[in-house]
Amino acid sequence: MSDGGADAVVIGAGPNGLVAANMLADRGWEVMVCEEQPTAGGAVRSAEVTAPGFVHDLYSAFYPLTPASRYIRPLELQSYGLRWRSARGVVAHPHSDGRCALLSMDLDETCASLDRFGAGDGEAWRWLFELWRRAGPHLVGALLTPLPPLRPAGGLLRAVGPRGALDVARMALLPARRLAEETFRGEGGGWLLAGNALHADLTPDSAGGGLFGLVLCGLGQQHGYPVAEGGSGAITAALVARLRDRGGEVICGTPIERIEVGEGRARAALAADGRRFPARRAILADCGAPALYEKMLPRDAVRQALRSELRHFQYDNSTFKVNWALRGPIPWAAEEARRAGTVHVADGMGDLSRTTVQLAERTIPDRPFLVLGQYSMVDDTRAPAGSETAWAYTHVPQRPSWDAAGELAGEWAGEDAQRFADRMEGEVERRAPGFRELILERHVQSPLDLEANNRNLVGGAINGGTAQLYQQALFRPLPSLGRPTTPVRGLYLASSSAHPGGGLHGGPGGNAATTVIRHSRLRMI
Repeated sequence: MSDGGADAVVIGAGPNGLVAANMLADRGWEVMVCEEQPTAGGAVRSAEVTAPGFVHDLYSAFYPLTPASRYIRPLELQSYGLRWRSARGVVAHPHSDGRCALLSMDLDETCASLDRFGAGDGEAWRWLFELWRRAGPHLVGALLTPLPPLRPAGGLLRAVGPRGALDVARMALLPARRLAEETFRGEGGGWLLAGNALHADLTPDSAGGGLFGLVLCGLGQQHGYPVAEGGSGAITAALVARLRDRGGEVICGTPIERIEVGEGRARAALAADGRRFPARRAILADCGAPALYEKMLPRDAVRQALRSELRHFQYDNSTFKVNWALRGPIPWAAEEARRAGTVHVADGMGDLSRTTVQLAERTIPDRPFLVLGQYSMVDDTRAPAGSETAWAYTHVPQRPSWDAAGELAGEWAGEDAQRFADRMEGEVERRAPGFRELILERHVQSPLDLEANNRNLVGGAINGGTAQLYQQALFRPLPSLGRPTTPVRGLYLASSSAHPGGGLHGGPGGNAATTVIRHSRLRMI
């Protein structure tokens, strides 16, 4: 970079920051990315944290939205060493009574699984999936397109017709429970829809939860839940290599504390050690909206009304994660769960609702719902032959008021973290007797650990803010700021606090870069 700085300075080398940086570099811009941590990646990193030879994804792990992303797909990261792998068994939901619902990349296998719960449920899924195949690309396009998504809306109308578009619009508002009740006779289809909705902080009864569950189920049926061969760090390595190939720079160990503003325009990013990184054209912030407006900008650059509105910004629930090095594959009682890369650990819709009610009451769940990943059937580079690398995460309240089991204080700094990890293991053991005997080593990531290693994961929140409908789309991060632009000219929000939120799709970073490029053409920056 020249002494006069870069065309664009990107704060944060998470996936959104790196996607935005690559898009600007493709336009010939000089781009500098400043990252606080010693390595790039944000919540897309992997490492050996249990035993030698066992590679763990430290944060995000499987990526159903990535193959469908209008921002990541054109980057052709496979040219930079990235290899995707998908298990045929996508998601299993085993009940402790032995029943199991399976979403498979084989449509017939999915339908056969659901038929075991209710006669005709296989055909009901075929109908729902056919609707998804016609409407899904346009729904994903609308999700990842800068607002308003006029082109995807037009595509949806052409694909399903006016009446079909109304049906899809109604479906988009349904809770997962109601969508399942209207579609299936048995319980299995609802387990899959609601379990996938809970990957965010949506509940079985949240408006919009049915659509979110359908999006993940539809993508899983089509593409599986891809994982990066060798660990999620391979995704970050490819993004960094591509950026550097186009002249961009990534500087790690460089926490940006403040943004210099002059004459109403963002001028430079200022590091904690005093270094100044001038931006000739734009600064893109891959950081949480509260951090940007409350800590990084000068007080006189943020109007008081906006500061007051920020009090209503809501983070998603905290995440608690455990990584295991295992002597062998998990011995699930349900055979279908042994073939799925992702497993939902809960006893049906009632358990899912019970857990989300406890979270709403700021209670640590006594029977936590787990999303569990296992790799032996999909990526043999993650563990020594015959063994297994596995992980599970669950949600806990941001500020727990009590523990439903009466055992924990929820402070996470001491024995509470290990005891809660024991509780999670107990849920797996209930459905896979003998699981605990396979554990060689475990590594616990409490909400405190997550935030300590990634400042964006405030209180262990992994989605940059709640996914509830009242903080999505035009309301994300705030009703007055439902776009990548900020009140400071030349400064753009490019994190998961912006639309469309969390997930490895590059939407917030891509939307920010697209807006920057458009403003540059119009000489607005």
